[in-house]
Amino acid sequence: MTSNPIILASLAALLVACGGTNADTEAVVLTGTNDAFIATPVATFEEPWAMAFLPDGRLLVTEKKGTLKVQTIGAAAHAVDGVPRVAYGGQGGLGDILLHPAFATNGLVYLSYAEPGSGDSRGAAVARATLTLDPKAGGSLSNLTVIWRQVPKVSGQGHYGHRLTFDKEGYLWITSSERQKFTPAQDMKSNLGKIVRLKDDGSLPPDNPFAQQGGVAAQVWSLGHRNVLGLAFDAQSRLWAHEMGPRGGDELNLIERGANYGYPIVSNGDHYDGRSIPDHDTRPEFKAPAVTWNPVISPAGLIIYQGSLFPAWRGSGFIGGLSSKALVRVEFAGTSAREAERFGFQKKIREVEEGPDGALWLLEDGPDGRLLKLTPPAEPRLNRS
Repeated sequence: MTSNPIILASLAALLVACGGTNADTEAVVLTGTNDAFIATPVATFEEPWAMAFLPDGRLLVTEKKGTLKVQTIGAAAHAVDGVPRVAYGGQGGLGDILLHPAFATNGLVYLSYAEPGSGDSRGAAVARATLTLDPKAGGSLSNLTVIWRQVPKVSGQGHYGHRLTFDKEGYLWITSSERQKFTPAQDMKSNLGKIVRLKDDGSLPPDNPFAQQGGVAAQVWSLGHRNVLGLAFDAQSRLWAHEMGPRGGDELNLIERGANYGYPIVSNGDHYDGRSIPDHDTRPEFKAPAVTWNPVISPAGLIIYQGSLFPAWRGSGFIGGLSSKALVRVEFAGTSAREAERFGFQKKIREVEEGPDGALWLLEDGPDGRLLKLTPPAEPRLNRS
C-alpha cells in the first residue's frame, strides 16, 4: 500500500447515509489507497467494546463504562436498563454481548464484564439475562444471573479476555485471559489463561477434556493462553482464536481439544521488561500458533466472513487491530492460515462484525469511537490475494 491517505466518501454522501444520527460525519480516511470497500460512519459511542445484531436489524453495542445501547440505523441510540455494575478501569469494564441461538423465542442475551471483588481484586464474569426491547427506544434486562466467573479474582486491570461465542451445538465458549499474572495460564486450579466451554446455562458439559479433574478444570477446553480477544468458528466448525502476545508475539491459533498453547513457558515474543521467552519450536509438546505477528497488530475482535456482499472474501477471517490501526484479512487453507492483506485506518479498531446483509461493521476504540459500515465500491475489485 502507499502512504498517501485517500478519502473514501464525501461529507455530503455521509450526511445522507447517516440519516441524521449521532455519527461523526467526517469522512473515513485510510492510511493507504483502497479499492476494496467504502467505509461510512453510522454512529458514535463512548469507549465501545462489542456489538451484536438483533433479528430486527438493530444493533446492541456495549460501552466500557457499563452502558448497553440499542442502535437503530439512521436514528439515535438508546440505553438498556438493568446492566450489572462493572469494574471500570484499565482494560476492564463492560465487554462482550452475545445473543442466545434461540433469542428470537427466548430473548436471552449474554454479557461479559469485569466484576469487582473484595479489596483491590477483580475478575471477568459472564451473566445471562432476558432482554425486553422497546421498539421505539431501548429496553431492559431482567432475571440477570451470573453463570461464570474467573477464579481467582486478582489485582490489576488488564487481560480479562471475556470474548463469547456459541457453536452449532449450542455450547457457550468464553475466553479467559491470564490477568497479567503469567503462571495461572498453566495452573489447572485456576481458569485464567484458558478457553472455556459451557452449556448455555453455565453448567458443565460432561465431555470436556478435563472433566474428570473436577473444579474449574472441568470448564477448560484449552490452556496456556495470554490475552485472547477474538474467537470464531469457521464453516467447518473449527475454532480459531487470536491473542495479544508479549512484545513481538501476537498469535492466531487453531483451538484444539485439551491443547496447551504454552504461555508463559513459550512464546514467539519476549517479555516487556526485555527478558527472553523460548520460542514455540523449542518445546514441541506445546501447540504452536498458525500465524504470529512481529511487529504486533494488537488483535481485537474476530469474525470469519460467510456473507455474499464481498464474495471474494467468503471464508476469510477479519481481525481488528488496535496498535496497528488496521483491519487485517486472514486466509485459511484447512488448518493453516496466513495474513492476506491489511487495511490501515487512522484510529484503533476494537471490534468487527458481519451484518445481516453481508456488510462488514467496525467499532473504533476509545472516546468518540465510531461505528463504521463497510460496503463494496461501485466498481468490482479484483482479488489480489
